[in-house]
Amino acid sequence: MNSLPEDSIQIAREYMDSLLVESRIIGAVRPSTQFEFLGERFETPIMTAALSHIDLAGMAEGAAAAGAPVSVGMGDNDTMASVLKTGAKVMKIIKPYADHEEIFSRIRFAEEKGAIAVGMDVEHSIHAGDPEYDNIHGLQMKLPTMDELREFIGSTRLPFFIKGALSVQDAVRCAELGCAGIILSHHNGLMRYAVPPVRLLPKIRGTLGDKLLLIADGGMESGFDAFKALALGADAVTVGRPLMGPLKEKGAEGVREKIDEMTKQLQAMMYRTSSPDLKHIDPTVIWER
Repeated sequence: MNSLPEDSIQIAREYMDSLLVESRIIGAVRPSTQFEFLGERFETPIMTAALSHIDLAGMAEGAAAAGAPVSVGMGDNDTMASVLKTGAKVMKIIKPYADHEEIFSRIRFAEEKGAIAVGMDVEHSIHAGDPEYDNIHGLQMKLPTMDELREFIGSTRLPFFIKGALSVQDAVRCAELGCAGIILSHHNGLMRYAVPPVRLLPKIRGTLGDKLLLIADGGMESGFDAFKALALGADAVTVGRPLMGPLKEKGAEGVREKIDEMTKQLQAMMYRTSSPDLKHIDPTVIWER
């Protein structure tokens, strides 16, 4: 991988590959990857990342066919409507717009049209290399204050997630704000030298217990990666780039096939570690090289 030393994507990949898995296959039973999430039952905890600038409806249709949750990123309300028409169970991730009406209008639309959750990727407010607020497609971003976040969260009956929390401190603050969960993310390397999200999972889970749902984002390339994240405390994982090629080549069917493949890999790892379901993956099967 031709990456700079500070590339958080490379750092996360190297850490993931350093994690080894202990076999506990004697007496194992066929495992189930089904799980309850935000009041819905899914066949897999491998969900789509909050992608943008692609065929989001096709992505959602494929994920729904695989029994997976969906998160979507940028896009107007018409785009969100096309995603929801697929029948997918969708979490809408909203940018931290400086214009609060841009935020509230998207929250209201998601709520009215049947999304299962909303969230905000707060880390996308600041440029990667300087402290200036970002401007995306002519719309100014702004890092929300605690009071502003509390207002956004309180404006909806939907579960609210913060995407970009990447520390115990941020996780605790999200719990205090009333968030349903966090998506641990460095936004595809937006933050340099970022601690790998998977590495933070045990500390956050140990600090907060079940107060927050934890979703690991970034660098999930296989069901084997997903297993490691789930073993270390994640409730679900997001997958982005591995789905983009299949989506381009085969549309929704390609996405379904890829998620099914990754789910089978996850199930195989669960089988080999005597993990009968997602709630009973023993974290002590993970070893650091």
